[in-house]
Amino acid sequence: MTLKINTLSKTYPNGVKALDNLNLEINQGMFGLLGPNGAGKSTLMRTLATLQNPDEGSVFFEDIDILKNPMDLRKVLGYLPQEFGVYPKMSAVDLLDYLATLKGISSRKERNDLIKQILEITNLYEVRKKNVDGYSGGMKQRFGIAQLLLNNPKLIIVDEPTAGLDPAERNRFLNVLREIASSNIIIFSTHIVDDIKDLCNDMAIMNGGKILKKIKPSEATKEIKDKIWTSNINREKLENMEQTFLVLSSKYNQDNSINIRVYANEQPTSNFVTAPPNLEDVYFIALKDNIKN
Repeated sequence: MTLKINTLSKTYPNGVKALDNLNLEINQGMFGLLGPNGAGKSTLMRTLATLQNPDEGSVFFEDIDILKNPMDLRKVLGYLPQEFGVYPKMSAVDLLDYLATLKGISSRKERNDLIKQILEITNLYEVRKKNVDGYSGGMKQRFGIAQLLLNNPKLIIVDEPTAGLDPAERNRFLNVLREIASSNIIIFSTHIVDDIKDLCNDMAIMNGGKILKKIKPSEATKEIKDKIWTSNINREKLENMEQTFLVLSSKYNQDNSINIRVYANEQPTSNFVTAPPNLEDVYFIALKDNIKN
């Protein structure tokens, strides 16, 4: 199962180039698309979901040309946008029954069995009779997964799904995605590095409408082993350090000194010690290289 994206470009009327000759191949499993706000992730997600057309390029899911035959893709597509609405004063079970009917599942028994299974997968069975508009943010996101599972999708797209969720709801939501990932392609768009680290078997870093790097999270940090250095410095030295070295991140210590992480082939100064690399380092290196170039 493969999704192939070739030379995809999209420029909006205001001149913003959201997709810039983008090429990407995605295989079965959980794929993380990581990038800052404004990177072009949502434009790419909406294009893959057949909600808008690019200016140039092609996209194939297996043998489906999704730009020429969007209805063929929609039959096997599940899409969870950043924000979605629900009908007020309808319980989860009633709303799923209504949506399943719209999707052509005419047998009441088949609908009931499917809805029960989906509610159990998404951990919503105990609150199935509660109105969906009264759900918490995390419960609504899990309901979003429930409704997209009704047509047994092969390609699932979730766009910034954990933004705004508290840690417990985030974990529950990610567990639901893990459970359904084995037999589908799931594209998980996010700006949160930990979502990718905890969830995805493959990933790409995106910014400025381009794919900056495609790599497996498990392999990503091997490339920068022994090239991450850390030191505690006084606040007034930070600006000079940022001008001299590739500073990836900085954070305050309890004594108001600042701990900085630097990417360098050799020890920057004698005050630096090596640090184990992490996925956040990989992300910041890709973004800073993109800005520099």
